[in-house]
Amino acid sequence: MSEDRNNDRNQNRTQASHSWVGIILRFVVSAIVIAVAAFLTPGFRIEGVWGIVVAAAVISIVDYLIQRVVGFDASPFGKGITGFIVAAIVLYGAQFIVPAMRVTFLGAILGAIVIGILDMIIPGKTM
Repeated sequence: MSEDRNNDRNQNRTQASHSWVGIILRFVVSAIVIAVAAFLTPGFRIEGVWGIVVAAAVISIVDYLIQRVVGFDASPFGKGITGFIVAAIVLYGAQFIVPAMRVTFLGAILGAIVIGILDMIIPGKTM
């Protein structure tokens, strides 16, 4: 009986550690994609490594909240034009939370396109 309980605990810990590793990996991929998009996109700038990390965290949290409230993913190509518009709004709005991030309106639109293209190329969930 206690052996079964220990096996269940170990299995739950293993599943939890895999989920944490997955979350951390997705966050790192998101930060890299956001950094590349900021580098390639005119009107979309993030200063410093910590700025990239904070921007990735803020964008991930806002995406999570949108997904919980509205019920769909804010990926640029996740839900067609609606997902693209929401992704551009998330990018534009994140600059008001992240001090090291500056995005123009056109930069947010172009950034959403670049992030959507990178999201198709790089495996994993970016936004």
